[in-house]
Amino acid sequence: MMPPRFAPEILRGPAKPLWVPILSTIAGSAVCLLPIVATSPALPPFGLLMLLSWRLLRPEMWPASMALALGFADDLMSGHFLGTSMALWTVALLALDWVDHHMVWRDYWMEWVIATVAIVAIQTGAWFLNHRPGMTDTLANILPTVILGILAFPMLVRVTAMLDRWRLRL
Repeated sequence: MMPPRFAPEILRGPAKPLWVPILSTIAGSAVCLLPIVATSPALPPFGLLMLLSWRLLRPEMWPASMALALGFADDLMSGHFLGTSMALWTVALLALDWVDHHMVWRDYWMEWVIATVAIVAIQTGAWFLNHRPGMTDTLANILPTVILGILAFPMLVRVTAMLDRWRLRL
């Protein structure tokens, strides 16, 4: 069966298993570039959600150092100070490595709890790192983003599972 015509050459052949997770995470980070007008943050961190869903679905796929490159792309697109996502995502992947080492088994609900803790910690950490003295925003401003991220996580796990099946199909 011929691959679709619209797929770029990099997504065909032996490079497809490597590039699909990376490009989908970068595409998740690029969602914040959509022209949506809001007075406060309204979109969940799709790049972070894709990173967490790939990491929880395929723990052996990425080392923790992969978060540096993906966090750099997220910092460039989201407007955070350079290094915010790089540091927080790396710490999150190291914490997930520790959780994988100490937990014997995980089910769907446990992964949702793990992702919830990671989303809350990373969003709060990003707020603290990007908050400057004299700013009038409060920590409550990120609450909609955190809640939407927690609620959107199961949907993005399904999208990631579909991408994973497509990625592994030759």
